[in-house]
Amino acid sequence: MKVMLPILLLFGCLGLTENEEKKIVAKDGIECTDQECFGTYLGPEFVDGSDVAHQFSNTMSHVVGDKLKQLYTDTKYSKVDFSKIAMSTEGMGSGVVTYTLVIPFMEVQTKCEAFTSFDHVGGWNHKPNLSQRIIELREVLLPDETLDISTLKTTEEGLQEYWIQWKNKNTQADCI
Repeated sequence: MKVMLPILLLFGCLGLTENEEKKIVAKDGIECTDQECFGTYLGPEFVDGSDVAHQFSNTMSHVVGDKLKQLYTDTKYSKVDFSKIAMSTEGMGSGVVTYTLVIPFMEVQTKCEAFTSFDHVGGWNHKPNLSQRIIELREVLLPDETLDISTLKTTEEGLQEYWIQWKNKNTQADCI
């Protein structure tokens, strides 16, 4: 919600009516079920040179990681189904973008097959630096574990993302 106020203020400066602003608030956000997390960011692509629209990937990653931990606690062992991730970035390049993400889950049989942490590395019109992100995440892995990394996912408009999942060191410490 901290991001929404500046976005709404910016949209106010763009001349949107109060009803249009309410639609933005209603449309922006993430919801999760036991099968998936999904959400839409509607707002400016860049603010002061920062790719704020792409930061929706950070928000989604955090929410998905929390949901995977909750499912694990509820003994609904799951992981992200990379093959069914859906991304769209309608309006990218126009200044105002609708960035929609669907991150689906698949159940696994045992707790040590599950993943309970989730992240990404991406680029808004540039190639993601996957090798650097792998180095950064090395410290969060259980001994002898590796990151599970998706193939490169790309929207028609040019967003590129690698999605990454792993066993959380604290949550899954008994999976060593």
